[in-house]
Amino acid sequence: MATVDLSARDARRIALAAQGFATRRPPGRVDRRHFRRVLEQVATVQLDSVNVLTRSHELVFFARLGPYDRAALTRWLWSSKEVFEYWGHEASLHPIERHPLFRWRMARGGRWESMGTAAAAHPELTEHILADIKANGPMSVSELESQQGQERRKSTWWGWSDGKRITEFLFATGQVTATRRNGFDRVYLAPEKWFPPELLAAPGPSTETAHRALLLLAAQSLGIATARDLADYYRLPLRSTATILRDLVAEGHLLPARVEGWRPDAYLFPGAQFPRRRMRHRALLSPFDSLVWERQRTERMWGFRYRIELYTPAPKRVYGYYVLPFLLDEQLVGRVDLKADRKAGVLRAQAVWAEPGHGVEERERIAHELAISLTEMADWLGLDDGVEVAPQGDLHEELSRVL
Repeated sequence: MATVDLSARDARRIALAAQGFATRRPPGRVDRRHFRRVLEQVATVQLDSVNVLTRSHELVFFARLGPYDRAALTRWLWSSKEVFEYWGHEASLHPIERHPLFRWRMARGGRWESMGTAAAAHPELTEHILADIKANGPMSVSELESQQGQERRKSTWWGWSDGKRITEFLFATGQVTATRRNGFDRVYLAPEKWFPPELLAAPGPSTETAHRALLLLAAQSLGIATARDLADYYRLPLRSTATILRDLVAEGHLLPARVEGWRPDAYLFPGAQFPRRRMRHRALLSPFDSLVWERQRTERMWGFRYRIELYTPAPKRVYGYYVLPFLLDEQLVGRVDLKADRKAGVLRAQAVWAEPGHGVEERERIAHELAISLTEMADWLGLDDGVEVAPQGDLHEELSRVL
């Protein structure tokens, strides 16, 4: 099969379109139809517990849809039963019908051996937790613990390392499922209470068939990607991925491609959208957005070296605690360390940086567009006193002036 040659610019356009950035924002009220569309475009949305700004999954939808009612998204995700949570890229959201594609992972007992070890060491406790969740779920780990009495809570069985790990083992193996309440607290329940019975009764595909399906979903959501990019999307083993990709190319489901400046060979999804004109978009991206979560791909695609510094000691951070890349048109042009100061009603830009290589006029435009995005975000988050910029980073003066 002939190899498709692509310029770096065209590869960026294909990648952005595949991730939903070629789709216009809804002109009116955003509802679950738009939430569904975004989830279909990106295939899976990573969850994360950090809430210094707002939850990461909310930012993913905001970047593609603009302002929306966050309560409406919460209702759709945790009440509609159209979506389920399971390990994908990390803890992730998936369309409900894709549950069978993860049964191979459930059969392997999850991703962490320590969870299975705790369950094997305490079989009676494991049986009790499973029975309790099936009878009384949805339940949090603390609610499960409280039903056992104070003595059990103080014992090693109900310490975090055993009680929590056993519950997570049951979740990882598909014996229980999970939803969220009170905004983000994970609670556990029987799969029968969340999934349609016909879906649970349907036989799951073989591991290879599931991997093929997941790789094709990743290819559709990435547009253009290397083998490593595709395997990383759902955390699939790279060695077996290479064999499957060869078969997918031979069968015409993927096209071999060469991209200007990329050392690895690439794969093009045949149905990928290919914008011919310059794309116009601006978005602040969650650190866990699928557009940038594979750091080598982000650097290869945009020359943007990005690392999360959440767990880096403060004196060693380069850019800040919770840094969002700023997408402007077709490029990642800057980054900003953001915090929602809810008590003061202010969105704090604690450090603001432009990528190197921009002239004075370009920096002014970046500051202007970033000011619009930050003001919009502050309003969306209900921070009525707007945006405050700290004197940190090389773009703070321009941004302060524009604001």
